[in-house]
Amino acid sequence: MLSRTTRSTDGVAISYSVSGAADTALVLIHGGLADRSFWDGQHEPFADRFRVIAPDLAGHGESGRNREKWGIAEFAHDVLAAIDAERVSRAVFVGNSLGGVVAIEAALLAGTRATGVIGVDTFQDLSRRIDPQWANEQADAWGRDFAGTLDRMLGALFHPDAAPSLVAGVRRRMARTPGEVVAAMFRSFAGYDTGASARQLRVPVRCINGDLWATDTQANREVVADFDAVILPHTGHFPMLERPDEFNRRLAELVLPPKS
Repeated sequence: MLSRTTRSTDGVAISYSVSGAADTALVLIHGGLADRSFWDGQHEPFADRFRVIAPDLAGHGESGRNREKWGIAEFAHDVLAAIDAERVSRAVFVGNSLGGVVAIEAALLAGTRATGVIGVDTFQDLSRRIDPQWANEQADAWGRDFAGTLDRMLGALFHPDAAPSLVAGVRRRMARTPGEVVAAMFRSFAGYDTGASARQLRVPVRCINGDLWATDTQANREVVADFDAVILPHTGHFPMLERPDEFNRRLAELVLPPKS
C-alpha cells in the first residue's frame, strides 16, 4: 500500500493510499470525521483484482485543511483528484456514511468512468433532503462542545455491546478532526438533496448496511431503479471495522463477477 498526494480543484492537498494495478479502481470514501485508515482492511483482499484507492477528504486525516468553501461537492472533487492522479479508466465508488453521498457526486463527476456506487451504512433513504435547521444546529453543537457531541454521536453509531476497544479506537481517530472543519462541514450540508443527485446516476447503486436504522429498499427503488441492499444483522455504522471478514465477502459479491 503506497501513500501519495495530489491536489483538489481548489488547490487543497489530498493524501490517499493506493494498492494494486488493475484498470478498474475500487474507490473507498470515508465518512465525516473519519479518515482513509478506516479502509485499511480492504486493500489486501481486493488489490489483486482492483486498484484500491482510499483518499483522505480535505480536513480529514493527512489532507489539507486550507479550504475556503466546504461541502459535499467539494469532497467529491477531492475523490476525483485522486482517481485522476491515478489515471483511472473505470471506478466503483464505495462510501461509508457521509462518504455515500460523496460517492454519488464523485460518480456523477466521473461520468462514463463510473461503473457503480456502493454505500456502507448509508442510503437508508435515498430521497432524503438535509434539513437546514438540523444542519445548522449540528454545526453549532460541534462548535460549542466538540468532545460531548462526539461522544453522543458515537453512542448512536454502535450497538450497546460493541467492543469497547473498537469504539475507543474510532473515537481516537475521529477526535483528530479539527472542530472548525466539522462545524463548517455540517453547515455546508444544509439543503443538500440526495434524491436530486441520485436520480441522475446511470449505474447500479447498492448498499451494505448495519441494522441500527431501517433501509427502505422499495422506496429507494423509486429514486434509483437499479438499487439493492445487504443488511448485516447486529452491526453498527462501520461494518468494515466491526465485521471485516463478512463485509469483505459481501463487498466482493457486489463488485466481482460470479465464478463460472
